Amino acid sequence: MDYNVIIDNLPLYLNGLWVTIQLVVIALVSGFGLAVPLALMAVSKTSLLRFPAKTYIYFFRGTPLLVQMFLLYYGMGQFEAVRESVLWILFKEAYWCAITAFALNTAGYTAEILRGAIEQT
Repeated sequence: MDYNVIIDNLPLYLNGLWVTIQLVVIALVSGFGLAVPLALMAVSKTSLLRFPAKTYIYFFRGTPLLVQMFLLYYGMGQFEAVRESVLWILFKEAYWCAITAFALNTAGYTAEILRGAIEQT
């Protein structure tokens, strides 16, 4: 095996590692921040709070993450309202679409974990 290829491209690998760490940390923090209110809404006795939270959790746990990423990256640009709004600054970049998809997906899974923990106590 030719290790010179790896050594020559080491700066690219380190840059990729740094981007991966950024994606994970930002998605986990923002996903957890969204998951706590969702979990509290999911255990609420009020159906006006419970139904949207359960629907969110059901959708994001029930669809593959890759599909969610494709919908955000390729789908959001289809809507003229999005392209003409401030959101387009974020959704035209793959980096921010990935963070958004990871955060929303993380929130769905974490909210369900927290909901189960709340109901057990």
